[in-house]
Amino acid sequence: MLLTGLAFAQEQPQQQLPPEEDETLKAPREYEFNPLQAKTELRIGSFYYKKGSMRAAALRFEEATKWDPTNPEGFLRLGEARERMGDKKAARIAFAKYLELAPEAKDAATVRKKLK
Repeated sequence: MLLTGLAFAQEQPQQQLPPEEDETLKAPREYEFNPLQAKTELRIGSFYYKKGSMRAAALRFEEATKWDPTNPEGFLRLGEARERMGDKKAARIAFAKYLELAPEAKDAATVRKKLK
């Protein structure tokens, strides 16, 4: 019986993903100003950050900055996630953008120290 199941499994064609789930068929995403979507991405990114999944958090924070490039929180959170990942160059870029958008923020001095 085991050999029959093995033979059956080998005869099955390779399962393909439906077109909407196949990453290679996806068109590049076009971003428009959408602060609600940015807020959603920040919330999900924060969940991943607290969970310790820095890569997932950074990807969500990056999405947030694309949906709303005027929101300094997205850049701050992206910088923190990239810093914890050990990607100092990306963290510096995100922190610099944060300071550009919010130079008088209450944590601006702390972020400036990180850039030095």
